[in-house]
Amino acid sequence: MAKEPLIKVEGAIRDYGENDAVTHVLRGIDLSVDAGEFVSIMGPSGSGKSTLLHVMGFLDRLSGGSYEFKGKKVTDFSDDDLAILRRDEVGFVFQSFYLLQNSRVIDNVLLPLIYSGVPPAEREKRAKEALDRVGLSHRLDHLSTQLSGGERQRVAIARAIVHEPSVIFADEPTGNLDTASGEVVLNFLKELNQEGNTIVMVTHEMEAAHFSKRIVSLRDGLLVSDQKNGKTYKATYAK
Repeated sequence: MAKEPLIKVEGAIRDYGENDAVTHVLRGIDLSVDAGEFVSIMGPSGSGKSTLLHVMGFLDRLSGGSYEFKGKKVTDFSDDDLAILRRDEVGFVFQSFYLLQNSRVIDNVLLPLIYSGVPPAEREKRAKEALDRVGLSHRLDHLSTQLSGGERQRVAIARAIVHEPSVIFADEPTGNLDTASGEVVLNFLKELNQEGNTIVMVTHEMEAAHFSKRIVSLRDGLLVSDQKNGKTYKATYAK
């Protein structure tokens, strides 16, 4: 029996606005992601890549189509149910880091564990382990404002992995970094994937996408191509 994919989106439609002012962002996308994959989603501005990522990360809802996560149809889940999935199942890494500026590095990292009700001693232990994994164990007591951009993004990665999520969503994680810092961040993501973590990354940079094992391309809200190991497995752009 075939194993269920971790993520399965079918006929994904996302519209914004009403009546004559509707913008069609996603126009019927089918996409599955298996546990352990590292997938890059590419496309020009307005192609729908970030919207698709936000839907898969329970930050947005579909207007039509269906979304299954771990075999469960979550399309019609309540807001509270989606909040629990966000808390327990996913980690996020964003272009702008979204760190608490006047808090210590370790306090930023252990924040998801507070929301999950992890006891204080355990969450501090796990936060230190996560920061050690990204090479920042010497920055525990620094404020995030005292770090470089690359270090801030590594803190964000530590925060994303501290609760051992089922999938890490990264939205343009190198967008605010110089080339050298960006490569460090991408190598950390690659290492996390090699350790078994599932990663879905939005990027507009082909150099960044090549750190992943699979590249999905969107255009005008449709899936254009799906490449794995350099081979294109399907191309559905038709409009």
